[in-house]
Amino acid sequence: MHITIIGSGYVGLVSGACLADFGHTVTCVDKHVAKIEQLQAGGIPIFEPGLHDLVARNVAAGRLSFTAELKPAVAVSEVVFIAVGTPARRGDGHADLSYVEAAAREIAAALDGYTVVVTKSTVPVGTGDDVERVLREVSPDADFSVVSNPEFLREGAAIHDFKHPDRIVVGVEDQRGRAVMEEVYRPLHLNRGPLLFTGRRTAELIKYAANAFLATKITFINEMADLCEAVGADVQDVARGIGLDKRIGDKFLHAGPGYGGSCFPKDTLALTRTAREADRPAHIVETVVAVNDARKAAMADKVVRLAGGVEGKRVAVLGLTFKPNTDDMRDAPSLVIVPRLQARGAIIHAYDPEGMQEAAILLPDVVFHDDPYTAIDGADVLVILTEWDAFRALDLSRVKVLLRAPVVVDLRNIYEPTRMASLGFRFEGVGRGT
Repeated sequence: MHITIIGSGYVGLVSGACLADFGHTVTCVDKHVAKIEQLQAGGIPIFEPGLHDLVARNVAAGRLSFTAELKPAVAVSEVVFIAVGTPARRGDGHADLSYVEAAAREIAAALDGYTVVVTKSTVPVGTGDDVERVLREVSPDADFSVVSNPEFLREGAAIHDFKHPDRIVVGVEDQRGRAVMEEVYRPLHLNRGPLLFTGRRTAELIKYAANAFLATKITFINEMADLCEAVGADVQDVARGIGLDKRIGDKFLHAGPGYGGSCFPKDTLALTRTAREADRPAHIVETVVAVNDARKAAMADKVVRLAGGVEGKRVAVLGLTFKPNTDDMRDAPSLVIVPRLQARGAIIHAYDPEGMQEAAILLPDVVFHDDPYTAIDGADVLVILTEWDAFRALDLSRVKVLLRAPVVVDLRNIYEPTRMASLGFRFEGVGRGT
């Protein structure tokens, strides 16, 4: 099949490369000419494990190409995916659908023959109806179906998630559109990829509900971590004890500094706004949003407390991205924690394997280093903010020598308190005691 992907960010680029790897002919379109030129030259504008090789292989095979010209790509395609950004709108937190609407208008003007237009972007309930309306306004005689096909890709594991999905949700209102989507995902269906066909609005809500539920699990275990610290329990054992219950499961039960990233913050906020407009307030999700916002500030206060104040002190921060195996800084806890420490007088020295280029724009007055040990050298306290594998096996004897004071705040619980204490560190994790 000929497929066009509008938007070459995390979702669009990964989806396009994977669909090409299935044997489809895929064109990725993006308005940012510099990004397209980088892709055409063999570069990758994002960090995602395995993506460079996947893209290169399919470009070489002639199945994957990149262009800034939307019209010719859409005209020859049987399926067009909209995978543009839907950031939180300023002022009210709703998803900003301006990019989706603009893409729909351009697609409408380029349609030639029956085409399935698929919303891959994360959008509020009813967006598919709006896309259909825009298409019809621009091209009243066009022959098309509008489908919702939300993505469920984890940054850092996106290729695996696309090729080995828990589910493929397709919201469709007609049989022609359904038949085309079955063909798009036929390679996965042959491997028993679970295709779930629903109505369009149901598919749109599934995406928001899934992210809100996962964000709730994270926030719940973070509150249990606070309780563990107060009563002398261990949150990791609590998480394992409840996670072994198959009704609960062990995923997203890792206590830390709060969720961030490109999805959970904006999607939980958008869902609460949608629920309010429908006069069915999502009180649990609203609380999750508030608790998570407060948690990041509380983690900075934890560092200040353990360090005995940070005024004029050097604080080493390892990890800046919202999670490992990505360069994504969107809504990362570091964007709250680092400025809050700076406001208390801390001098921040930081290292992140992939995120420092973006962090340098977002976090002024931070001293960045080329490796973790130079960041640690001379620091009064070490803070672990992201659980990169490179930080799991630090030479702790060397760390202790480099630190001016042996104080470590592990906000990802990658080290054992008893071991750190035996090595002479003043150590605190999250929900694990001191």
